[in-house]
Amino acid sequence: KRYEHNSTIITTNQPFSKWGDVFSDATLANAILDRLLHHAHIIKIVGPSYRTKDVYEMIQQENK
Repeated sequence: KRYEHNSTIITTNQPFSKWGDVFSDATLANAILDRLLHHAHIIKIVGPSYRTKDVYEMIQQENK
């Protein structure tokens, strides 16, 4: 019912090349990726984590 009618967002910290290890079955991982990536928009986010920004700032203040 959802196919081509509703959006789904999936986030991961693992590259697609590692999904075979995650699912312990490369064939299963390929089948899942085939379904998920059909008509997909992939957004790769790189850079420092926003969540750890405050922690790094606190550490820098303590080390001054």
